[in-house]
Amino acid sequence: MIRLDHLAIAVSDWRRSRDWYVEHLGLELEFEVPERGVAALRDDFDTTLFVSEPTTDLPLVAGEKGCILTMQVDDVEATCRRLAGTAVDVVHPPRRVEWGYGAEVRDPDGYRIRLWDAVSMREKGGG
Repeated sequence: MIRLDHLAIAVSDWRRSRDWYVEHLGLELEFEVPERGVAALRDDFDTTLFVSEPTTDLPLVAGEKGCILTMQVDDVEATCRRLAGTAVDVVHPPRRVEWGYGAEVRDPDGYRIRLWDAVSMREKGGG
């Protein structure tokens, strides 16, 4: 069995990204290394997302050309209602899309985050 343990994304401001993922998506701060500009954020299934500022002259890649994070939530409709009154960039509310049923938001660096839940995916996802 293979289980995703962690992944890392380059961000323009690690503190801003740390706070965004904790405040808006409920990830837990596992640890941070300020002198290296990195924070480790854990989800409910023990997968860790590292947000870190680039350490080379390579450009920050985000948005359409970067990775897309897909996160399972308890209730995608309720999550989007909660996010609607915040500064979160909601690309689209829950709806049927090419990958099933869910919503999409963007983090402060433009990374796309797909949100879904098992019940809605099963009942509305099609396929």
